[in-house]
Amino acid sequence: MTNIESDVARNAAQLLNDSGAFPRQQQEPPGSTSAMNPIPDHGEESYEGSGKLTGLRALVTGGDSGIGRAIAIAYAREGADVALSYLPEEQADAEDTASWVERAGRRVALLPGDITEHDTSHALPGRVEDELGGLDVLVNNAGFQMARGDGLDSITPERLDRVLRTNLAALFWITQAAVPRMGRGSSIVNCTSIQAYDPSPTLLDYAATKAAINNLTANLAAMLGPQGIRVNAVAPGPIWTPLQPATQPEEKIEAFGKDTPLGRAGQPAEVAPAFVFLASPRDASYVTGTVIGVTGGKPVF
Repeated sequence: MTNIESDVARNAAQLLNDSGAFPRQQQEPPGSTSAMNPIPDHGEESYEGSGKLTGLRALVTGGDSGIGRAIAIAYAREGADVALSYLPEEQADAEDTASWVERAGRRVALLPGDITEHDTSHALPGRVEDELGGLDVLVNNAGFQMARGDGLDSITPERLDRVLRTNLAALFWITQAAVPRMGRGSSIVNCTSIQAYDPSPTLLDYAATKAAINNLTANLAAMLGPQGIRVNAVAPGPIWTPLQPATQPEEKIEAFGKDTPLGRAGQPAEVAPAFVFLASPRDASYVTGTVIGVTGGKPVF
């Protein structure tokens, strides 16, 4: 029998320790890629482009690490220039991601700032236009969760405000400023989550924002369709990114992703192709208002 499993999938399994678990570890938010064990696979050595996004200009929020980094690498190798939005304290990760975009021969714009602030979010599309000359693809990827603590009382006003403003308010503000700058054939790709369909009690607030993003995606698709702007979303399952050790209890890290039908967590490189497909004006020209699940087998319906 021929083994047709991808190199990324094989590497993902090999990255785990002998027990099939991640080593215990913990960081403080927002987390650092270099401090993770093992280091995630963002497609640095595996992603091969084929010109699906040639000449496009994309903004990726949360583009410094994790899924955002994988998207940036894939987009660059597909021919797009990429602007990265990220927190100032994530500068080192952002510069590493930028180096991969430049190695692909594409332009990159580094746009640090806290998108929970309205003025910062609303200014982002204009900054992309200044740096790259326009905006064709908006990827609303940035997100925040906190799974440490049990019970409703663990959701403090400060935590709730940060989750809502990062995951939902910033997405709205950035999109609001981006749409007037986008022409026919442009696209918006939002990052939702398996949590919108199968919420964990410890992620009550986060799951609620992801369900809201599903609704917002459908509404925006209907609203912007007449302008020729497509709006879709990707729902990742458990993906190995800095968000996990930065927000999960240590004991949860060991078993992270083992409850999926495929029996493991995914790598950022395994999510990026869905974002490429939805951004492609050739491959996804008649796709809008939909959510693609990349969940290791957990259902998104």
